[in-house]
Amino acid sequence: MKTLLLTLMFFTTLVAFAQSPEEQLTQLNMQLPEVPAAGGSFVDAVRVGNLIYLSGKGPRTSNGEYIKGKLGQDLTVEQGYEAARLVALLQLAVLKKELGDLKRVKRIVKVNGYVNSAATFYDQPKVINGYSDVMIAVFGDMGKHARTAVGTNALPFNMAVEVEMIVEVAD
Repeated sequence: MKTLLLTLMFFTTLVAFAQSPEEQLTQLNMQLPEVPAAGGSFVDAVRVGNLIYLSGKGPRTSNGEYIKGKLGQDLTVEQGYEAARLVALLQLAVLKKELGDLKRVKRIVKVNGYVNSAATFYDQPKVINGYSDVMIAVFGDMGKHARTAVGTNALPFNMAVEVEMIVEVAD
């Protein structure tokens, strides 16, 4: 799956300037999920000037269940990568809900990825690449971002990953 995504990223980057992010998603056969209600005393996104700060989200499957477990114990790097891809699509759905149109995204600025990790797991960057690869596939160079990928001993609901991001948008 990762090889297929990387191949698609290469070819779609060639035409990224001619297509909208929504067209890129369609070409990549990716669909944005429904955005569930925020599960606590917070909102999904806060806009300050031309920046949108997105709250951390976890990997929800189409049936609404989280992908759960510790990387390096319950889940493989590949499973973590796929979980991070799901989070990327959910965050894009939040952005679309906030902006109405993903064409208003000027740049993915910063991504913070947290990986529910066994004590000896050290491949957090490979897991969060699943998220980053989606942003680059959809937005091309505008999707390249600064990033942190860290391991943690636990995440809410025992989620495999949680990712937050900062996005620059056009007025």
